[in-house]
Amino acid sequence: MTQPLTAGLAVLLVSLIAVFGPALGVSPWWIALFTLLGLGGLTLDSAQFGGRGGHLLAEALPGGEARLRRIAIHEAGHVLVAGEEGMPVKEVLVGSLACLRSGLSTNGSTQLEPPEHAKLPEEELRRWSRVLQAGMVAESLVYGDSLGGADDRSLLGRLWGMSGLDVETAQREQRRARREVDQWLRQHRDQLEQRADVLLAEAPRLGRPTPA
Repeated sequence: MTQPLTAGLAVLLVSLIAVFGPALGVSPWWIALFTLLGLGGLTLDSAQFGGRGGHLLAEALPGGEARLRRIAIHEAGHVLVAGEEGMPVKEVLVGSLACLRSGLSTNGSTQLEPPEHAKLPEEELRRWSRVLQAGMVAESLVYGDSLGGADDRSLLGRLWGMSGLDVETAQREQRRARREVDQWLRQHRDQLEQRADVLLAEAPRLGRPTPA
């Protein structure tokens, strides 16, 4: 949930309580206290957690592990395909808390060595197409669809945009790369699940000791 949406829902909830609270017999003092706590919570979230407090809480509550495992599946897809392509992985982060500690405003991250040149040859673009789409393909394979990957699509678009190739070629090659990754991950589904389990076990959560 984004910070503007979280704030909007909080304001809506406070407004509803202010309007209907008295009719339901809720004391104005309780309404004032709830409003103060709600606004204070939003301020603290913005100052301390970059507006990601809702994500941190959702990952810490019962059911949070399922949320984190989906992120782990996504990042495991990147890691496995990067290894297959011979592309070094610098760091893998799963969960909002791990990303927040690294100064990232996201739920998960697989950091790769950046390309040596802005304008890449076609074969390098194909490799990046496979690796950057691997997280979305992994999610779709396990869950039927993909929730993450906006940053991956954005970076992939920039890489192909700087290549000088036409849009039709770029789209065709990206679709081809996605099919190749889908086939490869289906053949290595067990490895995907196992790597995701490892990443999940290493992911920090609020209220849980940091894994050694």
